[in-house]
Amino acid sequence: MGSEGQQLHIFIFPLMASGHLLPAVDIAKLFAEKGVRVSIITTAGEEPAIEASFCRSSEAGRRVRTLLVEWSSSAIGLPDSLSSVKTLDMHMDFLMRTSALRPSFERLVKDHHPAAIVTDSFYPWTAEVAEEVGIPRLVFDGSSFFTLCLSDKINLSTDTQESSADSGDRIVIPGIPHRIELIRSQLFDAKKMRPDFPDVFMKMKEAEGRSYGTVVNSFYELEPDYADHYRNVIGRKAWHIGPVFLRNEDAADNAMRGSRTTLEQTRCLTWLDSKAERSVLYVCFGSLSRFTETQLREIAGGLESSGHPFIWVVKNAGQGNSSGQWLPESFEERVVDSGTGMIIRGWAPQVLILNHVAVGGFLTHCGWNSSLESVAAGLPVVTWPIFADQFFNERLLVDLLKVGVDIGVKTNALGELERETVKAEEIAAAVGRLMGDSPEAEERRSRARELKAAARWAMEEGGSSYNDLARLIQELWEKQSAASHART
Repeated sequence: MGSEGQQLHIFIFPLMASGHLLPAVDIAKLFAEKGVRVSIITTAGEEPAIEASFCRSSEAGRRVRTLLVEWSSSAIGLPDSLSSVKTLDMHMDFLMRTSALRPSFERLVKDHHPAAIVTDSFYPWTAEVAEEVGIPRLVFDGSSFFTLCLSDKINLSTDTQESSADSGDRIVIPGIPHRIELIRSQLFDAKKMRPDFPDVFMKMKEAEGRSYGTVVNSFYELEPDYADHYRNVIGRKAWHIGPVFLRNEDAADNAMRGSRTTLEQTRCLTWLDSKAERSVLYVCFGSLSRFTETQLREIAGGLESSGHPFIWVVKNAGQGNSSGQWLPESFEERVVDSGTGMIIRGWAPQVLILNHVAVGGFLTHCGWNSSLESVAAGLPVVTWPIFADQFFNERLLVDLLKVGVDIGVKTNALGELERETVKAEEIAAAVGRLMGDSPEAEERRSRARELKAAARWAMEEGGSSYNDLARLIQELWEKQSAASHART
């Protein structure tokens, strides 16, 4: 790698949504640890939390800075972060109009001359910017190799997907290493979100094909067949460098993941300290998922009747109903006040909770960040996907890794009114299968422990992700040196 006099400087430009921003910040720290100078491109609303995280990291504090990007006048009225978006329409407007950031981003690129840019896939126009200035563009969209491979086949094969013999509603994804079967309603339908939304995905796929390569928050041992398939069959350059959150230096970084302010962390961990080893179920559905009050009551009833202690993180508890009437009658008195359950309204220190010795399972929406965090904590999961690629992640966890219990959700939809209601008895049954003492449950726990060891080794010196990041940095430095020599 280059000397300090030839220091590599890269831009990292994440989507301003917690599920994309958090791993991007961790990637910046990883590059900084290797001696790379990083500028993370963000908006004024997200800058304070990012700066606070870097201030706690000695390496990042020296080598990472933030540069602010601004919306053009055509996007006046949009928030500067998806984290602050309250409606589905505003969420879609944000994603449809990211090109309004282009003039400001172009100025930053021309002013600072980075050697490469790592940008979110929702910024397809950055491919043109990179080509204009002659630097490599790397794509980061926060998904797995498995999802990248399945998405590629579905986009290319919408008219030729094989239907199973017993049901026309089921499809088998063609041309991948394993037989993966899904219900059609579990596939993401961009037109249902907004009629012109498929155009965004077409631009994203086209820009991905023009880019230098893909940075993947995964590790080789987790999905070797799909890492190889993406590189060798689909034919795209890619580097696995995760699970990136494992490089956080202290508990404060993990507590702050997803939140600008600390939660009642001590109260939460003290409660866990009072529970038996591997007895507690952790329940969280990510930053964007919302539920109807009917579904919330079913979740409450299912958790209570399961008979297992739980921590339940609720993001929209009491929205429009601050009295908390979405809970069954006397639920908190019976469950929370008795110490058998805890409800967290808002953000939770998820990584710290998952790694507590009292936690034995995770009921998850199967977002990729949460999936990786469960793997690295060595926990089996109940899978309850909501939308986007979460149904692909479910199949990886349940069918291939065999650490998951499928709760049986069939509809891919961000809007809570579009989804079927999962009944309390179904929830309790899935929790029982996960947390029980059956041979199948023990096998899931054993496989989860093996994956935990593999995840942690991947990030250590000599591990697969450690080495792949080093290879990527070396390759970028060689490209920078070649470009420098060509100019002289």
